[in-house]
Amino acid sequence: MNNQIIQSLFERKSLRAFDSAPIPLEQKERIIDCGIQAPSAGNQQLYTILDIEDQSVKERLAVLCDNQPFIARAPMALVFLADCERWQSCYRYAGISARAPGLGDLLLACQDALIAAQNMTAAAESLGIGSCYIGDVLENREQMVELLRLSPHVFPVTMLVFGYPAAGQNARSKPPRPHRKYLVRKNAYTPLDETELRAMHQSLHSGEDFDSFMR
Repeated sequence: MNNQIIQSLFERKSLRAFDSAPIPLEQKERIIDCGIQAPSAGNQQLYTILDIEDQSVKERLAVLCDNQPFIARAPMALVFLADCERWQSCYRYAGISARAPGLGDLLLACQDALIAAQNMTAAAESLGIGSCYIGDVLENREQMVELLRLSPHVFPVTMLVFGYPAAGQNARSKPPRPHRKYLVRKNAYTPLDETELRAMHQSLHSGEDFDSFMR
């Protein structure tokens, strides 16, 4: 299929080794603007993006996120926050008392943040810029709150680091993904049975024994 967007989605892989070249401001802003174009529940935009330019903050994030030094070396790092504080502020400024955000509010805000983040990975890929999700930003919450000065109703959802691929990275194979039959069910949920789980594992980790892997 001659479709550049679909081809890009199939080819995109996580990048953890970056060239030292900085990302031009124009491209950085274009990537962020693509994220802002993402769908949002009720167009409420219940997220905030932290553009981490302070190298000392990046280095601290690298430590807090499971000691991953490549985070500190990334030319561009964005932290995505589920921001339930925003609507609290709207109510307060309107002189209206509001209930505290619930789990549903948090999940909607997380969805908004993650959809925006995924838009950015696709935009970056189209510009020849690699990216990697950092889920470990969810850990060490108390230290993250202090480092990023988070309000009580603001929660770190994910981080993305970006950069041009280091030598040899473009040629590196993308890890396989499972066939849709393992992930798609019709109309109602049914879990994978043992045969399906083992077959899915084999498709992703060829040559690695399922039982040993699970141990």
